[in-house]
Parts: sequence; structure tokens; C-alpha cells
Amino acid sequence: MSGRVGDLSPEQQEALTRFRDNLQDLLPTLPKADDHFLLRWLRARNFDLQKSEDMLRKHVEFRKQQDLDNILEWKPSEVVQRYDAGGLCGYDYEGCPVWFDIIGTMDPRGLLLSASKQELIRKRIRVCELLLHECEQQSQKLGRRVDTAVMVFDMEGLSLRHLWKPAVEVYQQFFAILEANYPETMKNLIVIRAPKLFPVAFNLVKSFMGEETRKKIVIMGGNWKQELPKFISPDQLPVEFGGTMTDPDGNPKCLTKINYGGDVPQHYFLRNHVRVQYDHQATVGRGSSLQVDNEILFPGCVLRWQFASDGGDIGFGVFLKTKMGERQRAAEMTEVLASQRYNAHVVPEDGSLTCTEAGVSLRVGVGGSVQAPRYPGRRGISFGCWI
Repeated sequence: MSGRVGDLSPEQQEALTRFRDNLQDLLPTLPKADDHFLLRWLRARNFDLQKSEDMLRKHVEFRKQQDLDNILEWKPSEVVQRYDAGGLCGYDYEGCPVWFDIIGTMDPRGLLLSASKQELIRKRIRVCELLLHECEQQSQKLGRRVDTAVMVFDMEGLSLRHLWKPAVEVYQQFFAILEANYPETMKNLIVIRAPKLFPVAFNLVKSFMGEETRKKIVIMGGNWKQELPKFISPDQLPVEFGGTMTDPDGNPKCLTKINYGGDVPQHYFLRNHVRVQYDHQATVGRGSSLQVDNEILFPGCVLRWQFASDGGDIGFGVFLKTKMGERQRAAEMTEVLASQRYNAHVVPEDGSLTCTEAGVSLRVGVGGSVQAPRYPGRRGISFGCWI
């Protein structure tokens, strides 16, 4: 049995009855706690009553914290409205609303210099509530239940700037919120125009998705313009995405429905840099160094680093180990990225390289052993490095 209204086993029906009884104190606080709503939470936890109840009670607290009853009236700041890409446009064959998330044209650094991470995440929570509201409108219009939405991720233009750690954290937190508070609401997550860098980006967020969500991901290849109409009627798809829909003025991108983002003008900037929560922190003494090993599992891995220092500049280089299983000094390894000084105490350093070999370790060296420090004493280092 599917676990949906009209398709319940006797055990599932009993679980639904008990679930409703256990939640009598909560139900009056929820907008529409009908059987469809309650079954979403039961399916999300395989009809385990205690786990489903715990999940829903946490969601009620989340609703209060985020003021979800009024979030559709909330307006993000001007810069977020103008440059945070995406939009609701069209419906699939069953009447489910379709949201387009335009990744490549977004300027993550510009947005995070101009708005808080909390505002960008709240904007995405608002999108979830907007999609639920649209589902309700469609249910009334079509005379049948519509309770899921389709998300199309256009990845054209995805680059390393989108893998900047603070930007990745926004999407990681968004998917975590989606899993915890909007179970069983995503029908499909369709990925189009994915470049070679996409697997790297996906690896950074997939652990924040549940197994059921990952099963709903559809990654389309080069013939995506022929494949996408199998999910969404051409008259509900903008010409830009292989359909026939245009704006009233004939624009094929449907700019009145979908925001394509773009580079954020500097006059919106509220700060010069974004404070990053790094993976490691260490103190490097004068004349000493910090070394971090990273194993490269397959060719094409992208090694990305970000670091900041306190009190002075710092030396940094990337080296390839020549002997496995042994500790080596930088002079004994092959230099991959030339060692040099970085004013990481003024501006956090952010860089990357694509690894061409598998099965080796890259050693990232940070500290005074690269070059004698210009400042006496010790350096505090905050360091983040990942593949």
C-alpha cells in the first residue's frame, strides 16, 4: 500500500488514528491537519509512530521560530529579491507546481556580502511555503489533491565560485530543513545542463538529503530539451527550457516569472568579506609548519581550500607526496602549487586546483617553514580544506 489517503493497509489506518489521537494538543495550531498532511509525516518515518510524532513536534517549534503562518507576507531585502535566482513557472502534467532554481548565473559571494546567510535561507523556506500554498490552490482548482512540487535545477554556468564554503553551507542547510520540515512534498528534483563540476557540487550536499529524496533526483543529459517535456507540458515550459511558453512581450526566458540573478553590484555590499566557520584551527609557531593530508580518490577531484590567519601573513603551498605511508618534508615532495606568502590576516584566502592523478596524497603546507615569518611570535590559523 502507498500509505496515502484511499490506499492504506489496516495497520496504516490504525497508525493514522493513533497518530491523530497522540497529537490532539498540536492539531489546532496547524493550518490544515487533515489526513493527507498527517500521512506525510507517517510515510517519512515508515509509519513509526514515535519517530513521526517527534518529527512533527519539532516542525511545530520550527513553525514558531520562523513565523511560517506569516512568511508569505514577508519580503526579502531588495538585493535578495533582485539577485537570488529562481522562480515559480508552470505546472507538470498532474498540476503540480514547478520551481526553477537557476544556479549558474547566481553570484553567491555578492549575495553573502550584501545579505545574511539567515535571510537567504529564510527566502528558501518561503519558497517551500509558497509551493505548498500553490499546491493548495491547485487542489481547489482541479478538484483533486495536489500535494507535491517539481524543482528544476539549471546548472549551466556552475563553477568553483559556487563551491565557496559559505555558499555551499546555504544549500546544505536548505536541504536539511527540507528533509526535516517538508517531507513527501518534492515530486522530482530535475537537474539539467550539468557541467563536469556537478558531481563535486552534488557530493557536498547529498549527505543532507534523505534516501527518498535522492531517489527523486533526475539528472538529464545533453538531450534534456527532449526529456524535460516528458515531465512538464511544453505549454507550461518556457522556450528557454524547451517549451513554448513566453512572456507577454515574447521573451523566451519568461523573466516575469523566473529571476535569473546576475552579479551583485558593489553598492549593495554591507561588508568586505564573509566570516567562514573553518574545519580546523591551529597555532603555528615561528619557523614551524602545519601539514594537512588529503587522499585523492579519482582523477578530476577538486581540492578546495580556504584559510585565514591572525597576527600576520602566512606561507602556503601544495605538495605531492613521493612516498606513501611516510611523513615527508616539503623539500622531499613534488611541488604542485608554488609556496608563497598570503596576507590571510587581512583577507581570507580561497583557492582550488583540479587533481589529475588518483591514489596519491596531496600535502597542504601552511606555516613558517615555507619562508621565514615577517612577524615574530606565533600565528593562529583557521583552515578549511576539502575535496
